[in-house]
Amino acid sequence: MKILTANRLSDGIAVWYADGGWAETVNHADLAHDKAAEDRLEAIGAKAYAANEVVDVNLIDAEVVDGVVEPVRLRERIRAAGPTIRSDLGKQAAKAA
Repeated sequence: MKILTANRLSDGIAVWYADGGWAETVNHADLAHDKAAEDRLEAIGAKAYAANEVVDVNLIDAEVVDGVVEPVRLRERIRAAGPTIRSDLGKQAAKAA
């Protein structure tokens, strides 16, 4: 499975395409289960890039764990959670609150 990720141009925040827009959390990212769905997500990312909404647009590998979408690669898990040296900052801090 693949999901579409990017960085929002206005503030640099890592975002994922979900439910017709860019979400700040990966939890509900739209999943591409086949090549046609991947092509659809790539087209959405290209359009958002061209409109100067996002940069660094990529399809990444993901899996569903306990009903939640999670990136496969460590780098992408870190982007989804936030800084690794301070768990009181970033998106992982919001989960604890």
